[in-house]
Amino acid sequence: MCGIVGFAGWQCDRDTSEALLTRMCGAIAHRGPDGEGHHVAPGVALGMRRLSIIDVSGGMQPIANEDGSITVVFNGEIYNHNEIRSGLVASGHRFATRSDTETIVHLYEDKGADCVRDLRGMFGIALWDSRRRSLLLARDRLGIKPLYYWITNEGLAFSSELRAFLALDHFPRVIDRLSLARFLSLGYVPDPMCIFRDVKKLPPGHFLTWDAEGGARVQRYWSPVREEDSALDEVTAVEELERRLMDAVGSHLESEVPLGAFLSGGIDSSTVVACMARKMDRPVQTFSIGFEEAGYNEAPDAALVAKALRTEHTEFIVRPEADRLIEDVVRVFDEPFADSSALPTLLVSQLARDRVTVSLSGDGGDELFGGYLRYTEMESRVELRPAMLRRTTGAVARALPHSALGRNRLLDLSRRREGRYVSAMATPLTTADGGFARPDLAADGGHFEDLFAPHFLEAAERDFPTQMMLTDIMSYLPGDILTKVDRTTMATSLEARVPLLDHELVEFAVSVPSRLKIRDGSGKWLLKRAIANLVPAQVLTKPKKGFSLPLAQWFRGELRHRVDSLLRPDARIYEFVDPTAVLRLVREHRSGRRDHSPSIWRLMTLEIWLDLLNRGELAQPSPGHLDIAVRNS
Repeated sequence: MCGIVGFAGWQCDRDTSEALLTRMCGAIAHRGPDGEGHHVAPGVALGMRRLSIIDVSGGMQPIANEDGSITVVFNGEIYNHNEIRSGLVASGHRFATRSDTETIVHLYEDKGADCVRDLRGMFGIALWDSRRRSLLLARDRLGIKPLYYWITNEGLAFSSELRAFLALDHFPRVIDRLSLARFLSLGYVPDPMCIFRDVKKLPPGHFLTWDAEGGARVQRYWSPVREEDSALDEVTAVEELERRLMDAVGSHLESEVPLGAFLSGGIDSSTVVACMARKMDRPVQTFSIGFEEAGYNEAPDAALVAKALRTEHTEFIVRPEADRLIEDVVRVFDEPFADSSALPTLLVSQLARDRVTVSLSGDGGDELFGGYLRYTEMESRVELRPAMLRRTTGAVARALPHSALGRNRLLDLSRRREGRYVSAMATPLTTADGGFARPDLAADGGHFEDLFAPHFLEAAERDFPTQMMLTDIMSYLPGDILTKVDRTTMATSLEARVPLLDHELVEFAVSVPSRLKIRDGSGKWLLKRAIANLVPAQVLTKPKKGFSLPLAQWFRGELRHRVDSLLRPDARIYEFVDPTAVLRLVREHRSGRRDHSPSIWRLMTLEIWLDLLNRGELAQPSPGHLDIAVRNS
């Protein structure tokens, strides 16, 4: 696991290139505390920070092929590298290390950019081919690892995190208004967009090739959309899923450093830990945290599972000084990011990092197996027909005051099913629809219901629950969930692995009909059947509970002054949001009439992020080890 940076085409002498690489690597030092490596040659500079996991003594990057004509820096893990290595050795390639990184350069020699199709794992790759004078960037299929690129007049720069660009004096810190509008709607900036103009994220399942003559060309090499296996019967599906779960988790266990797992006591994390317990010859080290507010404390559930699976369990009840931790959490993300579960994820990452260097996580189970309530709720809702009736209902709803009972229900009825999905996932921009963007930004932000249209179109041949799952896999999963996991774990120099997102498991899961995932208004039917003999019975009946914070109470109590700061006339957010709308949100929340804590958190994180950007602090490495008060439960 590493962080990578670099550039191609920039007209720099060697000393300047080394200095720029040093600054860029320094900004992402938290991603790789075990070493730094550079490769500088005419037309290119590659840099990396290393967190040593495989071939600890010999796998330092950059790594080149036999004659030095191809050089790679790499962030991630290739889980089938031993299999690939055997084939390459048989065909005459010579290896100098045992690292998974070296398989990439030799595989590229044989297959060019298509080599990424053979890789099973999570990765952000930058490879320089000196013979063709071309750069290859590639990102894994699901977007587990990040990769930004910045196109300039001279060439192209790349980095695992945006802060490496912010560390450069000549980087233009111009906010992209459409991306900011998307953040206000979604709480994150979706791929391929970036909060800064001229920078993009390489989307999941894509690679980019660049050379001086042709510039940058982006190509998709993988999509999660698959045909439904309508003939799949229940018995076969259960057996196949259990086999694939064991295979995926087993492939993720290679490590030369201590390895453990996050455990919440829910279905997904319990599945991963149960498979680990079957595969490992020693007890699994598991980690969980809890809060003193009973409604938000999953620690007892995790403890029950840990006892049943005989893990070495570490549990803490965390008493975070929320006001002090908010800035640290915002600082971890180099773009505005408003999933409040980032705070407990950062805390459990720190807890795990005190004992292990690698931790497996259960992320992805909801999107693959129908775990979110929206999949069942939206499928069962009545859709008004014809379209004229929907338009009339919408007009009536918008004419009502924001606080009117039934307004949101009428708006929901006025939308088609895809629109209802959008309303569940996003906040409208316009104040007329309950949003809080300034009119000019709302106009820049495009049509609300078009946010996910390309994903629904790509999945149009599947039924509606599956369309929602596939849309989540292509948008919410990489944009929110995996961004949160990558940044919070890497901020503490911890590698997170997500075996449920092994692409071979994903391809099977998305081919499974929704009738085997959702039954009697409940999701994860197939997954529950597959793990019934692996996990304690209470895991299968536990109500779904997110990894969330008591924000509603905090904003009326200990964080009230933070909310007050949003009402200052000089608040930075008012370049983008409407003061009257913000005041309405705050008043309704404080009165107890509505719970606007997600929107308030979104505005609060944006205000802090803008302030950190103005002070130049986002160009610094993540805060690393947090000074938090914890006590053993």
